[in-house]
Amino acid sequence: MADIDWTRIVSAATRAPSIHNTQPWRFVAGPDRLDVFYDRERALPVLDPTGRQQVISCGIATAFAVVALRADGAAAATDLLPDPGDQDHLARIAVTGPYEPTDSDRALAAAIEQRHTVRAAFEPRAVPSEVLDRLEREAGGYGLWMKVVDREEEETATVFLLSQAEEMEQGDPAYLKELEGWMRTDPGAVDGVPVEAVPEGDPRDRPSNWLVRDFVVGTREPQGLFRSGGDPDAPPPEVERPTVLLLGTESDDRAAWLQAGQALGQVLLVATAAGLVASPLTQALDWPAARTRLRQRLSLVGYPQMLLRTGYPPAGLTPPATGRRPVAEVLSTEG
Repeated sequence: MADIDWTRIVSAATRAPSIHNTQPWRFVAGPDRLDVFYDRERALPVLDPTGRQQVISCGIATAFAVVALRADGAAAATDLLPDPGDQDHLARIAVTGPYEPTDSDRALAAAIEQRHTVRAAFEPRAVPSEVLDRLEREAGGYGLWMKVVDREEEETATVFLLSQAEEMEQGDPAYLKELEGWMRTDPGAVDGVPVEAVPEGDPRDRPSNWLVRDFVVGTREPQGLFRSGGDPDAPPPEVERPTVLLLGTESDDRAAWLQAGQALGQVLLVATAAGLVASPLTQALDWPAARTRLRQRLSLVGYPQMLLRTGYPPAGLTPPATGRRPVAEVLSTEG
């Protein structure tokens, strides 16, 4: 079997989405393995004090690396938390031999570059049930459960908790300072959230029943989340009603977070290959108290790890490219 081009594999892995695009990972490659580590220097101590969301991000990168290896003709096995003495050594991907990629493998690998986080409003059409069934099977392959939040009482409770969490975060100066520190106005920025990727206007004014994170709240005058106004005689706009997926695990430790990341990575790629786009609704999961309330209100058995808004992109949408750190900055090699 030919030598692995680890630069190319890690380039694919770093296309993984991460909270605030912090890219909290580093990689060490050997001849037949790739080790994935959590980079604490890129932590979010206010938003993610336990590192849960960033560890999930590293799990997504791990899944993307495996997809890229399979498409390149290499079979791979993943061992989570391989070093009990180093909790930041999150995964080891071992190349176990040659592999004959399928059309599906190649489609998923192509989806790595095609996938973008889309915060703009989606088309108001439903995701087919057969696609949702496929996504649930993919998540289940990593030991996760998936729930579609579509019952009226569950949707109402989740929307309320999401909005309440957003309001609490907007009132926290430390959160606003940290958020501002990861916003980027330079088109050449290699990390952080580019302002072009944030929909124009106040998220509270968009015709949607789900509130996306407001990345530029610090530049606006404080206002309540639930507002009224506008032309009372104007017809109501067509309301975006995305399909909202809740992914969760039976436990809530580092291994579970990594499994959640692997499952989320696979779900995102399968969704992308099916023509869907997605964006996270993580405000309701940022704080332990909010996660607990969500578990109680939805009577969940297990721990919610990701709330994901998914649907079809509006016609003509060209998502702006989000910067990535150079591979040379995150990859080192061993003989």
